[in-house]
Amino acid sequence: MLSVAIMLAAVVLDQLLGDPRRYHPLAGFGRLVLWLEPRLYGPPSLRDGRRRWRGALGWLLLVAPPVALTAWLVAILPPWGAAAIEVLLLYLALGARSLAHHALRVAGKLEQNDLDGARHAVAMMVSRDTDSLTPSQISTATLESVLENGNDAVFATLFWFLLLGAPGVVLFRLANTLDAMWGYRNDRYRDFGTLAARLDDLLNWIPARLTALGYALLGHTRQALRCWRAQARHWGGINPGVVMASGAGALNRTLGGAVQYHGALRERPPLGAGPSARVGDIARAVRLVQYTLILWLVIIAIGGGLFATTWG
Repeated sequence: MLSVAIMLAAVVLDQLLGDPRRYHPLAGFGRLVLWLEPRLYGPPSLRDGRRRWRGALGWLLLVAPPVALTAWLVAILPPWGAAAIEVLLLYLALGARSLAHHALRVAGKLEQNDLDGARHAVAMMVSRDTDSLTPSQISTATLESVLENGNDAVFATLFWFLLLGAPGVVLFRLANTLDAMWGYRNDRYRDFGTLAARLDDLLNWIPARLTALGYALLGHTRQALRCWRAQARHWGGINPGVVMASGAGALNRTLGGAVQYHGALRERPPLGAGPSARVGDIARAVRLVQYTLILWLVIIAIGGGLFATTWG
């Protein structure tokens, strides 16, 4: 029950405060990654296998010390101190309010017919080229980001806290950040980011499916499950397609389609069902994440109560 109380406290802090505007640890971690990468990457002539080993070494150097430090602090501090550290770290790792804020900012710009402002706002959420996106494409990009990041920034974070406590939170969020920075299948990161991409896939495998199930239960359930089963395997990566196919089916909207990444056009398979995304669907996607969070909290609280009653 202490873990449940810590989790609820962190979620409340995230909803009340959102992300710190300055000195966020993940921003500092990102700067550390940018500093270390050129020192490990090696010359262009380096063989692929050696490049993969350098990327693996970088992952270990960046992730293992913070996880070990967190485990040490939780072990040596008195119970109240350990609980305070866990609340703080989980709060900093969660991003439910920040995700909603960014998405609704895009929706607000679209509703004001500020297309340039909407393109700039959605560029804060996605890595695709946004300079020529239409309103429908902006809405699609925002929905995809909300659904996928609902898993990364909320549900997978809670999952790893429940499983491994604060060290699990640090492990997952740092691994997920490294995947976002190194996990690309392009010439630069195909080998250097291999471990980062594969470990993120592994850490996200169960949470992504639990997230997809939550989306399905709170929307068009049968359609969401059907889209998950039929479409997810055609999407790049073993986890994003699961989350987005289920979420799009739950919202009765079709996502995917052609996008540009760094000037290159990429055709992606469709996800979901129904019409294309519209501006009003952004708030619906945010609510789907929020309601799924409530569902998780209720189930976890009930499960914690039953466990305490049975084994306490």
